[in-house]
Amino acid sequence: MDPLPIVEITPALLDEIPCCGIKNKEHEGFRCKRAWLADQLQAGLHARILMTEEGRQCGYIEYLPGNNAWRAVDTAGYMFIHCIWTFYRKYQHRGNGVRLVQSCIEDAKKSKMNGVAVIARRKPWLASSDLFLKCGFQRVDTAPPDYELLVVKFKKRSPNPHFLPTPAEKLKEYGQGLTIIRADQCAHSVRFAREVSEVARREFHLEPKIIVQQSCREAQNAPTPYAVFSIILDGELLCDHQISKTRFRNIMNKRQEARSEAL
Repeated sequence: MDPLPIVEITPALLDEIPCCGIKNKEHEGFRCKRAWLADQLQAGLHARILMTEEGRQCGYIEYLPGNNAWRAVDTAGYMFIHCIWTFYRKYQHRGNGVRLVQSCIEDAKKSKMNGVAVIARRKPWLASSDLFLKCGFQRVDTAPPDYELLVVKFKKRSPNPHFLPTPAEKLKEYGQGLTIIRADQCAHSVRFAREVSEVARREFHLEPKIIVQQSCREAQNAPTPYAVFSIILDGELLCDHQISKTRFRNIMNKRQEARSEAL
C-alpha cells in the first residue's frame, strides 16, 4: 500500500481541510483554531495533516521554532513539536507517526536548528515518549507529575532545552475562586472550558474566570508544563489538561467529601 499523503496547511487551505478532526467550519473550536493558525503560520509554525485515500484526516503534527512554543519550556534554538496524533486503527502502527516526526526533523535541519524537542507523557492530550524514542530522541528533563522533555540533537554540544519553573506559589496568583486557563492552540479547549463552566455554575455555584492566553509568552509562564489548559480552585490545581464535565464533577465531589470528613 502506498504511503498516505501528508498535506501542509497553508493560509489558502485553512478553510478547505479539517481542523484537528473538526470538519464543521461553524464549530467554535474550528473558528478559534483557524484564527490561531493563521496568526502562528506567520511566526514559523508548520501544521501537516495525514489524509486517507477518501480524503479524511487521520493524523496531524504541529511544530514551530522553540522561541514561540506554547508550553512552559525553554527550547530556544530547537524546533518544538506541540502535538502529534494518528487516528483510525486501520492507519495506526504503520509508521505514519514516524513519517510525521521525520518531516519535522527534516525541516529543522533545513532551518539550521539545534534539533527538535517535544513534551511527552502517558496521560491524555500529549503523545507518549515511545514514538519519539523510536525516532532517536533522548530524555533531557522531567517535570511533575509525569512530564518528559525529549530532544534529538544535530550537534552534541548544543545546550539542552528545559522545563520552565512552575512552582506551587504560581497557582496562588490566581487567588480565590475557580479559574480556567485555556488557549486556542487546542481546538477542543473552548468546548471543555464551556462545559466545565456550565457544571461549575449549575451544580457548585461557582462563577469561573476564564483566561484565554493571547501569546506564547503567556503560555511559557503558565502554572503547568502543558500550559494551554488547566483548572485552578482557590490556588489549588484541579487538573493540568482538558477534562470532561463528568470528570470535573467527580473531582469536585471528592474534594467536598474530603473536606466534610476533615471537619
